[in-house]
Amino acid sequence: MSILQQYADRFLSTYSNYPQGHYISLFLIRWIESEAMFRTEGSGEPLSKEFVHAGSDGGEVIQRVIISKRKQTAVERRTGRELLRKYNMLFPGQRTSIACALNRNDPCERCMDCMIYGYAAGGGGAQKSRVITDDAFSLHPAGVITDTRQFNALFDNSTMRDPETGEPSTSIGTDEYVKPEAVFLDIETLKDLTANEFRYVLGNVLRSSRYGAISSRIGKVRNILAGVVFSDCELFSNLELTQAVYDRLRGDSAELDFPLESGTVIEAVRGATEELSRRIVGQLTILPPNEVTALVDEITAFYRDEDAVRHMLEEATRMYRPE
Repeated sequence: MSILQQYADRFLSTYSNYPQGHYISLFLIRWIESEAMFRTEGSGEPLSKEFVHAGSDGGEVIQRVIISKRKQTAVERRTGRELLRKYNMLFPGQRTSIACALNRNDPCERCMDCMIYGYAAGGGGAQKSRVITDDAFSLHPAGVITDTRQFNALFDNSTMRDPETGEPSTSIGTDEYVKPEAVFLDIETLKDLTANEFRYVLGNVLRSSRYGAISSRIGKVRNILAGVVFSDCELFSNLELTQAVYDRLRGDSAELDFPLESGTVIEAVRGATEELSRRIVGQLTILPPNEVTALVDEITAFYRDEDAVRHMLEEATRMYRPE
């Protein structure tokens, strides 16, 4: 029996407009595999950072780099929309004949992206996102995982001067970046999804690989699913998880080692999840590690089956507007 079949009662049988209290929390380790810049696209802007307590006990305050919630889900939405476009599952908007697209204020209101991640049409309908997100915090202090690099833009003659006018190039400056093997912790909470919708969302997460600015050249990220929790309420925050993992990994040391091994971080996330879950007022089911691994294998095999993916998309789309 597959993992999704084993936990079939944790999913809705069909889409509902009304909250049902079915929560699924995905515990993600966003493992940076190249230089990355988590800021607004362009040059000169600093990385997004916040001053927060280092661990759960208060005390020391450090600056952590953050990946904003929108910068995470925007990437994963585009991954999903690419899949929908491949199978002709993006439909014309409500006011124009243009296919459903982000930032056009004219959603189709019937594709999986609209119905799961939400939309708000000016003067029209709205769908609240069923993917609840928050800023992801770096595990290490910003000073440990960031550095700066100077950039320039040469002309065709391999110099900084225009070969026609002799004018110097103005394209020179310094960018701050996140180092490879930095770690960010994130919880994506999915609310009231069917099994097919869950396959779609988790597939988007596992298939997304470029985050942040200048993502065509840097920003390679590996998303590791460290844990899954079924519950009837939302759990703790990304910051609480990050602080608890930081405490576990640092121990009695003055500083946290960098870089860390992925297996060490995964174990710390699982331990912190168990610890923090004890104070949640609600019913929780924490998947054991072997089932989390089996779930990733199941989703991986599913996306390699083109017919299964097409059937999933068609079945879910019909669910929103039954004929």
